[in-house]
Amino acid sequence: MLYRVRLDLAFATEEIPRDIWARAEAMLTRVVKIANKDNPMGEPSFIEIHKCYHDEDPAKPCEIITRIEV
Repeated sequence: MLYRVRLDLAFATEEIPRDIWARAEAMLTRVVKIANKDNPMGEPSFIEIHKCYHDEDPAKPCEIITRIEV
């Protein structure tokens, strides 16, 4: 069994996401990749910061600023 944390939080400025990123990045060495018989390559764990335009009219796709997969 594993314990998983998933966050999807939106902020008006980039400062708080960068702080969360730094804390998560410091823990990446302890992350476990999830793999099973149906997907032996595993399901990546990741952290990501992206610009989200879903609140705009017209909406447009998100733009990844930075992402790390483990």
